[in-house]
Amino acid sequence: MNLKSKQYRHLFFDLDKTLWDFETNSYHAMKETFRELHLFDRLPLFDEYFEVYSEINNRLWEKYRKQEISKAQLITQRFEESLAEFGIQIDGKAEQINQTYLEIMPSKKNLLPGAIEVLTELKNRNYQIHIITNGFKEVQRKKIRKSGLAPFISGIFISEETGRPKPHRDIFAHALKSCNARKTESLMIGDNWEADILGAREFGIDQVFFAPNEKAPKEEKTDSATSCIQISKLTEIPALLNTFIF
Repeated sequence: MNLKSKQYRHLFFDLDKTLWDFETNSYHAMKETFRELHLFDRLPLFDEYFEVYSEINNRLWEKYRKQEISKAQLITQRFEESLAEFGIQIDGKAEQINQTYLEIMPSKKNLLPGAIEVLTELKNRNYQIHIITNGFKEVQRKKIRKSGLAPFISGIFISEETGRPKPHRDIFAHALKSCNARKTESLMIGDNWEADILGAREFGIDQVFFAPNEKAPKEEKTDSATSCIQISKLTEIPALLNTFIF
C-alpha cells in the first residue's frame, strides 16, 4: 500500500521531538532552572549532568507511558536519581525543581527545522492538523501557543486529559471521534516508534515515522492493513501527500 495513493484529510502530529525541539528547549530550560535555584553551586558539570538526566528521564517516561509509574513518581524520581549520580541529595526538593523547570520550558520556542514551512503548506492545502501528545497538560498547550504552532492546529489531544497515553488505542479513538475523522483519511506523524507508530498501527491508521538519526526497527512480517513510511526531514511530508483539496 502506497501512502501517496491515499487522500488524507486529518494529519495527527506528535509534539515533542516531532515539531517542538524538545532536546534544545529542555537543555536551555534546565540550565535556567539550575541557575535560578542556585544548583550550579553544587553541580558545575552541567552538560555531563544533562546527559545523565536525559537517559533517566527517557527511561522513566517509558515506564509512565506503560502506566507502571505515576506522574508524581516520574517528576520526583527523574531529579532525585539524576542528581544522586553526582552525589547531590536534594532533600525533598524535586517537586520545586520540577515546577520551576516546567514553568520555564514552555517559554522556549525552538522548533524542528521546517516545521512552520511544512505546516503552512499543509494548512494552505486545507489539511486539518492536530496534535496527539503524551506531555503534561500544564505545559503542552503553552508550548504550542508560545512557539507559534497554535494558528495551524485544529485539535489538541493530551494524554493526561484523555486518561490514556500513546500507544493506548483510546487516545487515538478519542482524537478521531472528536475530529469526526475516518481512519482511512487520517495519518499519524511522530518520532517515537512504540508510542506513535505502533500505537497508530494498532488502532488502524497509517503512519509516518520521523526519524532523523535512526532506522525503523526490523520487524517480522505483519498482517497490519496500515502503511508506514520513514522520513528524516519534516520537509519530506508534503511530497508524501497528494494534492487533492478537501
